[in-house]
Amino acid sequence: MTTPSPQTPLAARAISPKIATSLADTLKALADPLRLRLVSAIAATSNGDCCVCDLTAIADVSQPTVSHHLKKLKDAELLTSERRGTWVHYQIAPARRAEVMALLSAVTPLEEAVDAENETARVEALRTMDARVTRLAEQLAAELSDLHPDVIMTIVRESYAGLARTATVTQHLIPLTERFARQRLADLVRDRAVAPPQVLFVCVGNSGRSQLAAALTNQLSGGRVIARSAGSRPAASIDPDVRVLLQDIAGDDVDALYPKPLTDDAVRAADVVVTMGCGDVCPVIPGVNYEDWAVGDPALASPEGTAAIRDDIAAHVRTLLDTLLVPQATEITGKVPS
Repeated sequence: MTTPSPQTPLAARAISPKIATSLADTLKALADPLRLRLVSAIAATSNGDCCVCDLTAIADVSQPTVSHHLKKLKDAELLTSERRGTWVHYQIAPARRAEVMALLSAVTPLEEAVDAENETARVEALRTMDARVTRLAEQLAAELSDLHPDVIMTIVRESYAGLARTATVTQHLIPLTERFARQRLADLVRDRAVAPPQVLFVCVGNSGRSQLAAALTNQLSGGRVIARSAGSRPAASIDPDVRVLLQDIAGDDVDALYPKPLTDDAVRAADVVVTMGCGDVCPVIPGVNYEDWAVGDPALASPEGTAAIRDDIAAHVRTLLDTLLVPQATEITGKVPS
């Protein structure tokens, strides 16, 4: 290939007006992310033919929206269509196929470069997070000398993995992992003979009922009962209406009530395990009492309904505290509190 001499007119080195016009029209027709994806999907089929029923699955939009963009591509003469029975099949227009395929081929290296960059960033993020988790475990092992470092490392890693499954924001994941791991480690060494009563509230999502029950137990017992909550399939966050109520109950401690997974050690450490009428089943541990409270689900309720659910849970909590705290007070004073 020879390099044009400085004397060569610039117009001679530019693409022709005819090709420029055709290419500009094509680029204009494809200047929409969904249209570009539709064309690339059709081009990727083995026979260059694609049913509209398959194209509607490409993006989370309605079928009329897909049909609108397909019509735009037909108007630009990039696609042709043919009705077969009840469905319409689309193909790239034969006269434009070489042009379209050339454009798509030019995009492929860019997409591969972006994928490679994203994969590199993902690997680096995992490596960084792994180092932070390891460092956290080492810090806790230095602080908690009554537990073997390997046990602490296992608990920290399990806690991180359990929270990471549903995390939508990772910037607070390490502090939450530390809080969750500390709770689990405390449960491992809990001595029932001297520790205050402990209650574990369990629901599927751990995003509403169980948090309300735990917060109300902590508030109404004045700290004389330890309340935990967990879920068999914890949600990513607390229900917004429940969070408003929790802020009134727990104040600044509301962040400690984040959704967390149910673990065997939490069940073993509890004196009472309460399921919240959601069909959850917990491991049966000897010495642990089990209750099921048939209360409504805040996720299905209005703000007023959620407040009523809170009041219902509070009544259950008061009854539970009567059974947990009366024996304790009788043992100390010899009298039943009035």
